[in-house]
Amino acid sequence: MKVMKPWGVIAALTIAATTLAGCTNASEQGSSENPTPGSSAAASFDPSTVTADSALADKVPAAIKDRGTLIIGTDVTYEPAEFLDENQKPAGYDLDMARSIAMKLGLKPDVQAADFTGILPALGAKYDIGISSFTITPERLDSVNMVGFFMAGTSWATQSGNPKNFDPKDPCGKSVGVQTGTTQEDELEATSKTCTSEGKDPIDIVTLSKQTDVTTRLANGQLDAMIGDSPLIANAITKTNGALEQVGDVTGEAVQGIATAKSDTALADLVQQALQSLKEDGSYAKVLETWGVSDSAVDTFEVNPKVS
Repeated sequence: MKVMKPWGVIAALTIAATTLAGCTNASEQGSSENPTPGSSAAASFDPSTVTADSALADKVPAAIKDRGTLIIGTDVTYEPAEFLDENQKPAGYDLDMARSIAMKLGLKPDVQAADFTGILPALGAKYDIGISSFTITPERLDSVNMVGFFMAGTSWATQSGNPKNFDPKDPCGKSVGVQTGTTQEDELEATSKTCTSEGKDPIDIVTLSKQTDVTTRLANGQLDAMIGDSPLIANAITKTNGALEQVGDVTGEAVQGIATAKSDTALADLVQQALQSLKEDGSYAKVLETWGVSDSAVDTFEVNPKVS
């Protein structure tokens, strides 16, 4: 999960935040670039080398087939799942997987950056699929279809040495940063209500639309802690060259999914079949290995799995 070479602490965060803030409308038409993770993983993977499955390509809806592209909505501020690399190109294991699905369906990937909270509502109208570290939840399944393909947990981070003595088991009264619209935001809100019901101070929940901004504030000492997906926290610790550290254990492992419009179950089924084909030809495993997240593989790809 720690996939990129360490940079200078604040310089790295400032560069990342500035770059991402200036490129929120970025898009990519059929790019074959593959990021260089800089990890110890020996594998490398180029989604453009994926061979199309003619049987699956024949099932692609006419409107998408005529266009020739699969439009992919994603929030590029959540490294290493989806982010802008040094060339300001969308990169990450989520996007390598989405590009591979497009290639498997005989389409060119068109990656379009968006605000995290705006992706799911725009499926069908603006994006064919959404992939942005979406944990599959009952609430999301009420509004979209989701195909499970990745397992991740939740982790906490503080400044190195935990100078504010933050305890993830008792975050009451502490300032905690989190990206807007994530399941971790929901978790903090529920925990904060428990704090007040027990006569304790509520959590000071600092929600920001970009995860890069959350990380920067923590590194600058403006927050007591931050919470996020376990691959993200591991990556942030590496990228800040030791300025941050994980506190507590990884908890609440859950399946993340690729989303389609609720009315388009056929496309969700096609995504599931494309993932199965990628698993059979070895591409699924190669994507995860390249990014150092092989432990997050799932055994089966299920459309709209039952979750609690």
